[in-house]
Amino acid sequence: MKKIAALLLTLCMVFALAACGSAAAPAATEAPAAEAETPAAEAETPAAEETAAAAGDYTLGMGISLSTDSSKTGNAQVDATVAAVVTDADGKIVVCRLDVAQSKMDISAGTVDTAKTFLTKMELGDDYGMVAYGNAIAEWYDQAKAFESYVVGMTGDEVANLETVLNDSGHNVSTDETLLAGCTMDIVAFKDAVSKACGDVNTMAFTSDGTFTLGVAAKTTAAESTDPTDDADGVVKMYTDFGAAVVDANGVILAAVNDATQPQISFNADGEITDTVFKGTKMELGDDYGMVAYGAAIAEWDAQSAAFSAYTVGKTADEVRGIETTENDHGYSVAADETLYASCTMQITGMMDVIAQAADYAR
Repeated sequence: MKKIAALLLTLCMVFALAACGSAAAPAATEAPAAEAETPAAEAETPAAEETAAAAGDYTLGMGISLSTDSSKTGNAQVDATVAAVVTDADGKIVVCRLDVAQSKMDISAGTVDTAKTFLTKMELGDDYGMVAYGNAIAEWYDQAKAFESYVVGMTGDEVANLETVLNDSGHNVSTDETLLAGCTMDIVAFKDAVSKACGDVNTMAFTSDGTFTLGVAAKTTAAESTDPTDDADGVVKMYTDFGAAVVDANGVILAAVNDATQPQISFNADGEITDTVFKGTKMELGDDYGMVAYGAAIAEWDAQSAAFSAYTVGKTADEVRGIETTENDHGYSVAADETLYASCTMQITGMMDVIAQAADYAR
């Protein structure tokens, strides 16, 4: 009798365990949901690795690709693509930032608006309207960021040699399916600006523990433009200051560079384009810019610009904006600090604004 009772007890326990096992089964069906999250977590890893950097020596560079080809009767236009890159000791891109100063001036009435203000494509964001008006796969800033990510790990030469094909809209787009999936725009100006940024025309070396972000900015004014007269054509002068800044986790600038463009588009009273002139950025022109030869300056523009950029290292964006100036005999706002003024006697307000803004835009 005891053996039968024991046997019955054992069978009850077996059934109870089996019942418990059945109750646990739904939990097992949730496993695929947990597994579905794994690829997403893994997908984030490469992105983090692309922006992560090891401690060591780096170089900040900036390049500009400018075109006035879209100008036509009634519209003066400058498209200036700017790229800022940080490269490692092997010349490979660690991080890249892009923007475009697309400046348009309505000259259909034969006049120019000298008070016009401008925003870059990155600043316009969704208002640029590629999705709303062009049926694009994504807005300009998203596609630009896809290109920024794609070139990480490449050299300037490798970026310059990226293959393109002419699409049905007449744009030179990437032949690489991975890049094209995120960036269906024309990439020729991107390639040119990035490869220039990887060169040696406008750079600054710095050392970092690998914790830094990079920003780029552009500010355009048309204040020096002139209307046509009976004796001369009008000239649209949409001049742009460019700046790039590397900042640490505390917002302190580790490296900075700046440049400027001065394209000139002449037009008559009927709003017709009569001439365009652009010889290169001020940094690219070097000694040919002529501040020493024609202005008796203490040094050429590129040297004075580099001296100002170096002066901003160790400062925050607000501290750069707060650099004290004084008006000289020519009406220019120059540095009040004697150390800075000894190597940079030209007006510094434009450089102050653009480097500070680049530091603010760092990501």
